[in-house]
Amino acid sequence: MQAGSDRKAILLLEDGTVFEGRAAGKIGTATGEIAFSTGMTGYQEVFTDPSFYGQLLVATNVHIGNYGIRYPESESGSIKINGFICRNFTPSYSRQMADDSIQEYFEKENLVAISGIDTRSLVKHIREKGAMNGIISSEILDVAQLKSTLAIVPSMDGLELASIVSTKEPYDYGSPEAKYRVAVLDFGIKENILRCLAQRDCFMRVFPAKTNFAELEQWNPDGYFLSNGPGDPAAMDYALETVREIVKTNKKVFGICLGHQLIGLSVGINTYKLHHGHRGINHPVKNLITGRCEITSQNHGFGLDAKNIEQFKDVVEISHVNLNDNTIEGIRLKNGNGFSVQYHPEAAPGPHDARYLFDDFIELLNKN
Repeated sequence: MQAGSDRKAILLLEDGTVFEGRAAGKIGTATGEIAFSTGMTGYQEVFTDPSFYGQLLVATNVHIGNYGIRYPESESGSIKINGFICRNFTPSYSRQMADDSIQEYFEKENLVAISGIDTRSLVKHIREKGAMNGIISSEILDVAQLKSTLAIVPSMDGLELASIVSTKEPYDYGSPEAKYRVAVLDFGIKENILRCLAQRDCFMRVFPAKTNFAELEQWNPDGYFLSNGPGDPAAMDYALETVREIVKTNKKVFGICLGHQLIGLSVGINTYKLHHGHRGINHPVKNLITGRCEITSQNHGFGLDAKNIEQFKDVVEISHVNLNDNTIEGIRLKNGNGFSVQYHPEAAPGPHDARYLFDDFIELLNKN
């Protein structure tokens, strides 16, 4: 039996579909693109993943909140989703190490949520109709008024969001005595990416998203890392110019998610908005180089266009494909200086099948 509020709340979708549920978290109103995540664990890491910035997150797992909140498990300094949608919202928790209940956490972070939703029906609707904007409210129950508010919410297509979630000032991560110096462009980086690199003897300087190439080079790194992040990569002209300069150098580069899309754009490959995105910790991917398959953690709403990648086969090759829909999940530069993947090898949450990609980056750095 679900614990929590009996106060009514409404979820309205852009196409007019209405779901009624119960208020959770902060009482208020929240808008954004609906995105669903299929992970059965790791809700706190998902809440704090900057790639989810500006979205209303649907949890397909039925029970949310049952193991509470432990602050060291966050992937950034705050919740990044705009609102939350779930079936069973559980303020009581069983984990002794937890710092807060999910209700206390949401109240502190001013996050509006709705529970008691038939999330199976909602996810099926999004899978059929495609990603769309929505509005959650536990303070306004008039559907006509909610429709008026929702009508002015911008589409994710064309939105530049990375600079909003990026660090405002450069900072260092890892030991200054480490073997490798890696310049990190922060488009919305997750903490566990930095941990994975530090564990492999990397000292990193994390730069704001709009840092130009000259400033990155001034630090004299051995290689570059391009992070994950939210929004439409095609709207990031500032970053595209920098990534083009990075790709032209002889230094090594590794990109994840948004960073992967920017590497593709830098060599001429188009990006496009996926029908409903890939989000969760159970997506199968095949490595075309080794022939091995891996279960991956994913969070993206855009991808590289397979239709025009053949025009650039002298520059890049496809290294990974999604086994659910054959979308491009990884590319390698033909000059041997870099590679990128659409998914999250650092996981958190998720399986560790793809952690070898960090080792592959270290091997590249050793070739400098």
